[in-house]
Amino acid sequence: MTLLRSLLFAFLFYALTTLMVFPGLLVALASRRAISSYARAWGRMYLWLARVVLGVRMRIEGQVPATAVLVAAKHESAYETLALLALIDDPIIVLKRELADIPLFGRLTRRHGVIPVDRTASAGALRAMLQAADEAKAQHRAVLIFPEGTRVPHGRAPRLQAGFAGLYGRLAMPVVPVATDAGIAWPRGLVKRPGVVTLRFGETIPTGLPRKEIEGAVHSAINALND
Repeated sequence: MTLLRSLLFAFLFYALTTLMVFPGLLVALASRRAISSYARAWGRMYLWLARVVLGVRMRIEGQVPATAVLVAAKHESAYETLALLALIDDPIIVLKRELADIPLFGRLTRRHGVIPVDRTASAGALRAMLQAADEAKAQHRAVLIFPEGTRVPHGRAPRLQAGFAGLYGRLAMPVVPVATDAGIAWPRGLVKRPGVVTLRFGETIPTGLPRKEIEGAVHSAINALND
């Protein structure tokens, strides 16, 4: 039964996502804010399917930020990515450049607002990332980043990527850390498990901290739900 539900969810989600891409291109012509609302609806559709088809529900602890902050989240699955897109109003998202370069979908992500990260870590890539960060700050929008850089199984706590401290200093925004246990119900692979996914929004961390201090505070906070 779990396998069948997972197959049904995958079919419905990818079919609906494909159907949403083409109208999304028209929405993007209207305004940037319009495509942001459209993306939020996409995230809510994902959560609805997860709840109805898979029996995966979401529990929120703490306060969802409503101001221009740097949201630093644990990354265990696709679930928290789309959940945060649905919960946070109009965020700019830090993501891998390859995703922003996907035909059609990439155009929508760039219209929505992203800070692309290039894995080559060249000087040019770093300058482009910092320039995008300056543009994000000028828009007075929240910025969403997964500071460990990649999706990991629940319970793993890799060190933060170097780019996080650079963005923290450049953006000069307070940080709201987000811990999650999504990897339990939403592990890698096709099969998902019914259950409750917790998103814990931690206490706001101020600007201006030294690199070692901010990295330590964020690393501890986003891994607060590890077993």
